[in-house]
Amino acid sequence: MRSNLFNIAVDCANAYELAQFWSKVVGHPLNDDDFPGESTAVVRLPTGVRLYFAETPEAKARAADASGAARAPKNPLHLCFQPDGPRDAEVDRLKAVGATVLADLRTPDGKGWVVFQDPERNEFCVLRSEAERLAGEEPDAPGEADTCGGAEVLPGEKPLSGGPGM
Repeated sequence: MRSNLFNIAVDCANAYELAQFWSKVVGHPLNDDDFPGESTAVVRLPTGVRLYFAETPEAKARAADASGAARAPKNPLHLCFQPDGPRDAEVDRLKAVGATVLADLRTPDGKGWVVFQDPERNEFCVLRSEAERLAGEEPDAPGEADTCGGAEVLPGEKPLSGGPGM
């Protein structure tokens, strides 16, 4: 027996608003039955996994306490995305849809990643594309992986796809 990933649940202050942001990030719409003012919203990815947004008292308190000047405590969940095109173009696209850059960890040799926050200050990052990783690395070179959030993405490894623009 095994368990399969069904949802990635995100506690939030405004489920519909945050789901709209993530819908733009992953390039897939909210469920047809999600509307402003509801306490939950869902974005379904083509892999079958759902991004599930649920309003919670803790998230609402965190949003109310956020002055914008101080960084919120680090989230226990961190999503790492690999675009299907150039990383730098995806960084520009994410900034255009409202993501905030927390740390730009790109290096002069083309490696690295960028750490973002969504509108409710949840952290996520964008790695290099598969093509960029393969073009910049020697075959079978040990220790040449991108790391983000403590997890390695090794050459040839296929992350879950979020859809167009990912």
